[in-house]
Amino acid sequence: MKAFLVFSALVAVTYGASQFQGKYQPQPQYSPSNQEIPILKQEQNINPDGSYEYSYETGNGIAAQEQGSLKSSGPNSEPSIAVQGSFSYTDLDGTPISLTYIADENGFQPQGAHLPTPPPIPEEILRALRYIESQPQQPQPSYNQQVQPNFQQIQKKPFGQAFRG
Repeated sequence: MKAFLVFSALVAVTYGASQFQGKYQPQPQYSPSNQEIPILKQEQNINPDGSYEYSYETGNGIAAQEQGSLKSSGPNSEPSIAVQGSFSYTDLDGTPISLTYIADENGFQPQGAHLPTPPPIPEEILRALRYIESQPQQPQPSYNQQVQPNFQQIQKKPFGQAFRG
């Protein structure tokens, strides 16, 4: 009985595997060679004011550079860092990839031809947004005001009557 179950399982696996014959293509994987990649250029500077810059270039075409500095948003705020830079390399399929970026108080903002772009905004939505912009702004109620109870208006009842209504 056990031999029959094992045999049935092997037949099922073999039959299932044959369905994928020719359809499944494993993705090419990066296999590093034993060749060492030389660093052709490398520079870095860290300044006493908190600013910095670095750049490097390798023998296989990878290049990167970045500069950053402290930026003050106002007299009472903590300084933040503003960064700009770029990097480039060749993708596995031979496509050159180049990306530039800015990172500051507005977040990380990459730019590159290989990055996806959002679809265009439909005309109906654009019309609705224009309509909303054309309307006068209504004053918004403030919900952070605390209401102070008026204790003169509260009638005092004996303890037993307070629960009877």
